[in-house]
Amino acid sequence: MRGATPRRNGPWTIEAEAEVYDNPWITVTDCKVVRPDGNNGQYGVVHFKNIAVGVLPIHDDGTVPLVGQHRFPHDAYSWEVPEGGGARGVDPLASARRELAEETGLRARHWLNISNFDISNSVTDEKAACFLAWGLEEGTPAPDGDEVLAHRRVRFSDLHEMVLNGDISDSLTIIMALKARALADRGRLPAHRALECLKSPVSR
Repeated sequence: MRGATPRRNGPWTIEAEAEVYDNPWITVTDCKVVRPDGNNGQYGVVHFKNIAVGVLPIHDDGTVPLVGQHRFPHDAYSWEVPEGGGARGVDPLASARRELAEETGLRARHWLNISNFDISNSVTDEKAACFLAWGLEEGTPAPDGDEVLAHRRVRFSDLHEMVLNGDISDSLTIIMALKARALADRGRLPAHRALECLKSPVSR
């Protein structure tokens, strides 16, 4: 166990810690702690070596490209916006550009960071950076060898309904769809034809 000298972590005291698992993507650390109530305890932390990056690409016709793939941890199929991982210390925008091109073949002329958040802050330190992309140019996807991807295009309004109806479970897709709609409704996005589709339809 590391950490012979106790150290404070907010209201917690870490008395010792040991790395119990490591691979190219995560490290798991087991901590011997004194809890805020003064009792001894144990706390496991998963450290992510990459940050998550997500892209909500908007075509000029108001459609959004989605990527479908099997997700190993849940043994389930998932429809999502293009997303992946980027090395810590690398500009998240550069990682987002790479993921968009790899998964869809698309390049974008315009980018806007719309959300940065902690994905599961009780047991991991994983962070996410999410972007809107528009002014899209077609290309050829080049997925990684462990990715078997399907593609479809849906109207943003349909994507928003899929999120509200629970048809999409991916957290980055949910957050980006809801955040983009909220920002558009509040007039906090650039004026551009591709982004007009993000606004709520006017009641008649």
